[in-house]
Amino acid sequence: MIWIWSGFILFVLALLALDLGVFNRKAHVIGVREALKWSAFWIALGVLFSGFVYFGYQHHWLGLGLNADGTVRADPIDGVPLQGHSATVKYLTGYVIEKSLSVDNIFVIALIFAYFGVPAMYQHRVLFWGILGALVMRGAMIWLGSELINRYHWIIWVFGGFLIITGIRMLFMSGEHGDPANNPVLKLTRQFFPVTDQYHGQHFVVRAGSNWSHEAATPGEQVKRDDAVERAKPGTLMLTPLMLALILVETTDLIFAVDSIPAIFAITGDPFLVYTSNVFAILGLRSLYFALAGMIDQFRYLKAALAIVLTVVGVKMLTAKWLKEMFGANFNFYLLGLIFLILATGVVASLLANRRDARRGGGGEGPHDPNDPHHKRAGDPVRPVDPAATIGASSADPRTIEASDRDAAANAPKPRQIV
Repeated sequence: MIWIWSGFILFVLALLALDLGVFNRKAHVIGVREALKWSAFWIALGVLFSGFVYFGYQHHWLGLGLNADGTVRADPIDGVPLQGHSATVKYLTGYVIEKSLSVDNIFVIALIFAYFGVPAMYQHRVLFWGILGALVMRGAMIWLGSELINRYHWIIWVFGGFLIITGIRMLFMSGEHGDPANNPVLKLTRQFFPVTDQYHGQHFVVRAGSNWSHEAATPGEQVKRDDAVERAKPGTLMLTPLMLALILVETTDLIFAVDSIPAIFAITGDPFLVYTSNVFAILGLRSLYFALAGMIDQFRYLKAALAIVLTVVGVKMLTAKWLKEMFGANFNFYLLGLIFLILATGVVASLLANRRDARRGGGGEGPHDPNDPHHKRAGDPVRPVDPAATIGASSADPRTIEASDRDAAANAPKPRQIV
């Protein structure tokens, strides 16, 4: 098994190297059209990997789906043998769940970028390194979860109950998010590390007095005086606001992983299926963010659909043996279809509600400009704009939230609590 894990990790690292070192070597603003193309690529890659899963588990390449004694391994969650068909269905179900839950991250990422006024051309860089860190953190959490399930089978009941409670809370609670300024991780970071007042190019860290510490926020922009750098002793290592944004993105993913990883363990206890479905889901998060950041408020019922999905998989985790006896070994295939139906219903219901509101014309709220991002109504046409147009500009002071950013954050759908 060590070879199959090593090969997959090297494959992912090669993809990331091509992404940052070739296709996005030069920092630039990611437009909606480019983001949609990359989203299609990552989704296609994730779906195509299911073919590898099928043949790998069907023929048990390098020990996939086998016990140490060479016998076919039964999934510890529902007891279904890990053969080609069952493994593929589990992988695709996990991929759909993780991909859907990752959409919820977009709300919080948009809030973080707005708070720090992250220049649009550097947002991809922050998300790249954020996702790289997420791959490591989730790998450790998946390993721990797999060990717990194999050693203490009762932990399945804990995970299942947790998912049901989380789903119900998402469905019925307001989900008010916290101000990033009050995030304890951010406060702790500022306490132990000096932070510059301004952005200095695409650098996460600079030394006071160096050329980097006197670099403009973006190419061609006038260099602004940085009082924090001027006050610091020459040679002092300082974090930039870009690093603070990265730290909050990493923290956010860690919090969201607490929900998403138990959700995939409700489908399968095989660590390779859990990790690969997670990896392909979050690899496309960057492009998905740039594609949906300007229109995510159009899917008003998607959050409710995600809450129902979490509840369903939690119930499945608690009743897996009974479901297997009732529907047969292919009951996971029916679960995949049910998840697709729930998510599709949420999307379609949102679009129909938007169309209904558009026909009503807002009912007496006075003149309304559909192109005004601070007075947008559901159903208004969405212009293909750069994320920077709604998520802060390069000239923003990273220590403050501009009034327009506060308005946009207040009108956005509420994500799960991050602080």
